Amino acid sequence: MTAATHFPSFPAGAEAAESADAVLLGLDPEQREVATTLRGPVCVLAGAGTGKTRAITHRIAYGVRSGQLMPASVLAVTFTNRAAGEMRGRLRSLGAGGVQARTFHSAALRQLQYFWPRAIGGDLPRLLERKVQLVAEAGARCGLRLDRGELRDVTGEIEWAKVTQTVPSDYPAAALKAGREAPRDMAEIAQIYATYEQLKRDRAMIDFEDVLLLTVGILQDRHDIAEQIRSQYQHFVVDEYQDVSPLQQRLLELWLGDRDSLCVVGDASQTIYSFTGATPDHLLDFRTRYPNATLVKLVRDYRSTPQVVHLANGLLAQARGRAAEHRLELVSQREPGPAPVYAEYADEPAEAEGVAARIRQLISAGVPAGEIAVLYRINAQSEVYEQALADAGVPYQLRGAERFFERAEVQKALLALRGAARSGGNDPLLDDVVELGSQVRAVLSSTGWTAEPPAGSGAVRDQWESLAALVRLAEDFARARPGATLADLAIELEERRAAQHAPTVQGVTLASLHAAKGLEWDAVFLVGLTDGMVPITYAKTDEQIEEERRLLYVGVTRARHHLTLSWGLSRSPGGRATRRPSRFLNGLRPGSGALAPRAGAPATGPVAAGRGRARRSPARCRVCGRTLTEAGELKLLRCEDCPSDMDEGLYERLREWRAARAKEQGLPAYCVFTDKTLMAIAEAAPGEDGELASIPGVGVRKLDRYGADVLAICAGQEPGDGAGGDA
Repeated sequence: MTAATHFPSFPAGAEAAESADAVLLGLDPEQREVATTLRGPVCVLAGAGTGKTRAITHRIAYGVRSGQLMPASVLAVTFTNRAAGEMRGRLRSLGAGGVQARTFHSAALRQLQYFWPRAIGGDLPRLLERKVQLVAEAGARCGLRLDRGELRDVTGEIEWAKVTQTVPSDYPAAALKAGREAPRDMAEIAQIYATYEQLKRDRAMIDFEDVLLLTVGILQDRHDIAEQIRSQYQHFVVDEYQDVSPLQQRLLELWLGDRDSLCVVGDASQTIYSFTGATPDHLLDFRTRYPNATLVKLVRDYRSTPQVVHLANGLLAQARGRAAEHRLELVSQREPGPAPVYAEYADEPAEAEGVAARIRQLISAGVPAGEIAVLYRINAQSEVYEQALADAGVPYQLRGAERFFERAEVQKALLALRGAARSGGNDPLLDDVVELGSQVRAVLSSTGWTAEPPAGSGAVRDQWESLAALVRLAEDFARARPGATLADLAIELEERRAAQHAPTVQGVTLASLHAAKGLEWDAVFLVGLTDGMVPITYAKTDEQIEEERRLLYVGVTRARHHLTLSWGLSRSPGGRATRRPSRFLNGLRPGSGALAPRAGAPATGPVAAGRGRARRSPARCRVCGRTLTEAGELKLLRCEDCPSDMDEGLYERLREWRAARAKEQGLPAYCVFTDKTLMAIAEAAPGEDGELASIPGVGVRKLDRYGADVLAICAGQEPGDGAGGDA
């Protein structure tokens, strides 16, 4: 999945290493410039598929073969063991096997183990492989019980605090400033963090972040040790430099000292890990720190066809922000291929079935299953594709996640559903609950399910999404089989579990967009591309939205030849088609019209003044600015085909409430509020009477009759008893 990028041919092994010039054979002009610029600071801006690893390994090999670099004096660092291993293998094949190629943590741990007895004395504390158990104990010491999802998220917050060099007492202020979506009260997390650190000290243990922190501390305090390291390592190469954290940058600075023999390689447009503390600022500020730096841009894309590259360039052309100002315009070096396919489906299951059918066609046409990938935004989306591929007889493998039915929260939920089914209706949870979907929601509430998703991202949100997928499965099953019972559903779920647990050989890769970073396939399917998923609904700020765009860019650039982008208009068969294609595809997919303005841009024209009815100028779409004429569009204050920021959960709650009020009053549902008005309310989520009254279709009379209920629902509360007006 990573070795098939089409670069110019190059003689490998000992033959290639016979002379320094032989190492340069087959490099393009920009790669050759990287390889031959061995002195002073060098910054390589390398787009996706442009051969950055090839350029820097040949640079090191050329320096070694020409006698300008001693192998033992070079330290090449990257971010994953897989990448470091690949780099070592390439260096060996080029005759530079003595060069150290390691991750930041691996290099720091070796130095810490060697210098600890001299700097601190005694044995190095034991390395804590997994933090979760100790974080759980720290929580218990603080009187706080964390479930499995909260444990993972709190652990992530502790890791973020440490890589940004934030001490426990400063965590709440730092997290607020950084806009972190904390899984618990920030003061509680700070307390757990402090207790966790104390437990480690009491037990003479260190974690992976401590490896970097302690190495930094020793190098800052012991100049003799710092000088010894600097005397050994005189030349540094850093791959994926856009992903460095402040702590890793500090360690790199201490390794360097006052020297500037540093080559960094990165692409700000592939910064997708800011939630872990990574920042592209060090890459973008490189020439400010080193005004005499050599800058080389690698833009020749050897991975993807011109059609794929054109789409990738178009996606970034819409981007805003600092990273976008440094975007690279890629130029494909491959023969033309098929145009990217945009596929719209009625619902998610239809989308999955369509993708599975297309994958079968590709396999029949000779594309190996192992060279095909289905990429989605969150792991909870995998289930419907696992099922569709299993039904189609296509082998698959999941990357970076457990299979849907192997997830702990899903197994717990299945156990609860089987137990409720065996009770034969005698479960007190199900008293007076007849409809199957409601029964499932009632049972899953005992396993942590709530109608409302938790705020933010992280493990708690992942668990909720898995249970939400089970609820959707139950609702779809109930529609397909009216009168089905919990026992029938339990049998159906067991059959699905068995189908998805069938042993698989090399097969189609199912992975999240984050897990796909650094990989490539002949055919890529980017699925579920709706607003609310890409960008994800909890991406609120401009920078968060732009990181979601970069994530989609990473997905597009994984494809060598075939690329399909798809979305479903509703969640399930028969559902309302309220979803819209991702705003990132505006102006790119056929028929999508002009590009929308950037997310978060200030409204212009009459929209900026509010939603009041009295307008002297024509009403304009609040997304694209087009003049509105249709009644439905005037209610929404946007074009029908412009992306919606509607809260679907709120919309469904409003529909349920409307149905109840209409039945109570003996009126058609549209007499309470029309669908368009409900959509406008769900998009605006008003918080007070004035905001609700200004929405077209509400007005004074309906505000008096229904306003209190609607505002309560928008606030996440239960509506009143319906006594707010006469029928």
